[in-house]
Amino acid sequence: MNRRAFLTLTAAAGLLAACETTTSQPRLAPDGKPLPTLYRIGPGQANRIQFRVLDSVNALRAASGAQELAFDAKLNAAAATHARDMALQNRPWHFGSDGSSPVDRVQRVGYAGRLVGETISETYETELQTLSAWMEAADTRAIILDPKAKDLGFSWHQESNGKIWWTMVLGAPELAPTPGTLSTEDLAAIIDG
Repeated sequence: MNRRAFLTLTAAAGLLAACETTTSQPRLAPDGKPLPTLYRIGPGQANRIQFRVLDSVNALRAASGAQELAFDAKLNAAAATHARDMALQNRPWHFGSDGSSPVDRVQRVGYAGRLVGETISETYETELQTLSAWMEAADTRAIILDPKAKDLGFSWHQESNGKIWWTMVLGAPELAPTPGTLSTEDLAAIIDG
């Protein structure tokens, strides 16, 4: 009888253990918000990330009445170059280590249209969290939803510690290129929407 009771209790305990779900609670910061987790971008994720951003941007633009954007390889190259350069400079800003502006970078890659704007970020957040943050700020939201934009370039550089430098560049192919020499006010209007 003891053996039978032992087997029954063991089986019951095994069933309970199998049914038990383990939910790990997120670690919380002093402000009560969950601490960020490291978002590591793998080698085969580039297309998925870029198209997830394009689809999300196009959904936001459709909701605002703006037409969809298409990827442009030249704008992607300009975005990738600037993301890497920001990491080298260790600061998120719109000027390259060589003094180049967003207009300069778009012209260097041979984009025939006009720069509509550039959005940048230094973060540990995912691409969609970064897009959400850009949409919360009036200046970057204006760039993303600008009805003149038709083309999109989007890229990033991730450091070994996990920090990600995101860059999004929007362009209008049917508009004449922005002149190479701009006043500070004109450049601020392009960068900040």
